[in-house]
Amino acid sequence: MARITNETAYKATMERIEELLPLVDDNTPTTDKNLVELDLLSELAAEYEEEHYPIATPSLPDIIRLRMAEMGLTQNKLSELLGVSPSRISEYLTGRSEPTLRVGREISRKLGIDANIVLGV
Repeated sequence: MARITNETAYKATMERIEELLPLVDDNTPTTDKNLVELDLLSELAAEYEEEHYPIATPSLPDIIRLRMAEMGLTQNKLSELLGVSPSRISEYLTGRSEPTLRVGREISRKLGIDANIVLGV
């Protein structure tokens, strides 16, 4: 199958995808030429994006900040929740320090962050 090899071709592909989207829906037959074209172009675009626009795995500090925002926690509230000092939270959030196993367990439990992410595996 063909590949998208440059940004100009990628942009043209994305424009065509945008044109095709209103023409298909969940009830469109799988043999419809617009749906077939949309599927093919979508695959090509996804392959190009994976190569040229990779999404990096977020760091633990980024995930903690996100959970803090979702839960409405300040650094002080988080420090109380985890039983560590506010300065230690600051060190975790800047990446200057990593949580101990005990604190990592608390982060996982109380913030609902997968233990594998906390442990970096």
